[in-house]
Amino acid sequence: MLTKLRQTFLDVFKEKNDSEYFSPGRINLIGEHTDYNGGNVFPAAITIGTYGLVRRRDDELIRFYSMNFPDIGVKDIKLSELEYKEEDDWTNYPKGVIYLLKQSGYDIRHGFDILFYGTIPNGAGLSSSASIELLTGLILSDECGLNIPRLDLVKLGQKVENNYIGVNSGIMDQFGIGMGEENNAILLNTNTLDYDLVPAVFGEYVIMIMNTNKRRELADSKYNERRSECEGALKQLQKHVDIKTLCDLSVAEFNENSQYIDNETVRKRAKHAITENERTLEAKKALTDGDLETFGKLLNASHESLKNDYDVTGIELDTLVDYAQKQPGVLGARMTGAGFGGCAIALVNKDNVDSFEEVVGNGYKEKIGYAADFYEASIGDGTRKLS
Repeated sequence: MLTKLRQTFLDVFKEKNDSEYFSPGRINLIGEHTDYNGGNVFPAAITIGTYGLVRRRDDELIRFYSMNFPDIGVKDIKLSELEYKEEDDWTNYPKGVIYLLKQSGYDIRHGFDILFYGTIPNGAGLSSSASIELLTGLILSDECGLNIPRLDLVKLGQKVENNYIGVNSGIMDQFGIGMGEENNAILLNTNTLDYDLVPAVFGEYVIMIMNTNKRRELADSKYNERRSECEGALKQLQKHVDIKTLCDLSVAEFNENSQYIDNETVRKRAKHAITENERTLEAKKALTDGDLETFGKLLNASHESLKNDYDVTGIELDTLVDYAQKQPGVLGARMTGAGFGGCAIALVNKDNVDSFEEVVGNGYKEKIGYAADFYEASIGDGTRKLS
């Protein structure tokens, strides 16, 4: 892989690259749409992600090239002209990182040639944008001698999404990608940023990623609508209970106070956030105990809540998950990510992987009309320099 990337860099930029980096994608094992409600999430870095090859320049020009979008060609950006421009397409993500670093007072005086290559399917909901953000942040930190603390890079990536791109997303994606460790998932309290590494060792089972191949454009989705509904639920509850976020409530406390939310749909949105938050704690115990059957049941319960209470699944995700849950050797399955398309995951016995892909794939194509893709996920390390 790296040999091919080095040659492409040489072909595109006419010089050899200096350094090489990798930033993973992420899956969220459980804990969906809890992050912006002050709850827990359970992400893990995976071994598919984004490569970055870089060469320092002596001028103030940054040249970006993506092997995933070769038709766009090389994008030239001046360090003095980093404002968001819709026509700059995918380069707004690395641009945003550099822009906010400079806004934060970091001294970036020279440019770079950077080649990107992502093995994350575009639009699949596996956090390709956060992968690029952490990759760019680490490249700038290392190559400019900035020595930026990793948590600051994580927070910066979220700011790029919120303040530069304009997506009102939480910190889970950047945290899982920046702080990931091999064979460990991260139970992250998004309210405090306290976290625990939890063994993600599945023995005879593997995590299968199932891609609906329905593009999920987060900025254009109903994500902000769901967030607004949760904020409305919180405001009504705060008139009666002393809480700062929805996930400050236990399930029992929510049941005692849910009548104060006067809209049934909004009440269901809050119910999902609070019950899903409790499932993350149960999942931590299950994985720590090596109780994969309980973990699988929690995956199933999560998807049911996302479907019926939060309404973020849709026919594509529901079809994949429904077929997956019925297959031999499957302990559980759920959508992962924001929903509205993208991917689902399933915990599948290694002996059943081939038949699983065939049966679920055939069923999906027959019902939806086009094929799903399947990948076996390994839990890997976070963003890092390769050489």
